[in-house]
Amino acid sequence: MSVGTALLSAAVAIVILMIVTWLVSVAIRNASIVDITWGFGFVVVAWMVRLQGDTNTTHQWLLVALTTIWGLRLTVYLFWRNHGQPEDFRYRAMRKRHGARFPMVSLATVFALQGLLMWVVSLPVQLGQVSDTPNVGLLGILGIIVWVAGMFFEVVGDYQLARFKSDPANAGTVMDRGLWRYTRHPNYFGDACVWWGLGLIAAETGVGAWGLIGSAVMTILLVRVSGAALLERSLRKRKPGYEEYVARTSSFVPRPPRTP
Repeated sequence: MSVGTALLSAAVAIVILMIVTWLVSVAIRNASIVDITWGFGFVVVAWMVRLQGDTNTTHQWLLVALTTIWGLRLTVYLFWRNHGQPEDFRYRAMRKRHGARFPMVSLATVFALQGLLMWVVSLPVQLGQVSDTPNVGLLGILGIIVWVAGMFFEVVGDYQLARFKSDPANAGTVMDRGLWRYTRHPNYFGDACVWWGLGLIAAETGVGAWGLIGSAVMTILLVRVSGAALLERSLRKRKPGYEEYVARTSSFVPRPPRTP
């Protein structure tokens, strides 16, 4: 399989997925479903590229398997968390601002943009399947370890937060227990580790090293754009005690909390 085939197959899959998701969002008047589609989109990309290949190597199936586990877990979790909830405040604000133009605006600024980012971030999964490198070496093993660590932080962090929010006694308070004691965003940190892990596995195949661009873009998104930065702007305004939490807790990479 050539690089061009992998990149084009992924692009076609993403375009179809995002157009279908957009049409559903217009029908149900809820653009938030794009967030649920995010994780599932990487699963679609991984399998679309795999189906184009004419070889079967450990690297190829490892990338597909790990991406599928991560993507389906995230999809199910976000569906469970968002099901029955109103449209996300970001999209409600856009809908109010653009009125009847919102469907077309959302197609360009939400669905198309997320599709483009999905294509870039998934570069390790695409390019890592191009080469027929047969065996997983030290770099690949390191990638698996980083991926496992990332899944631990992401899954455990999400579980701890969901359990915390389910207790009415915690309403209006700051989650600073478990993994959240060591980083303000254990789930986002875990997400970044997952993609650096996939990037390392892909890098062992040679051309797959270019996929590390996707790992870096995912980290930038999580830290500076739509992840931690966006969430913290909201939490600082509406969560009493959050500034104190910020003062003692790492913003991203886990570390022991600062003492007053």
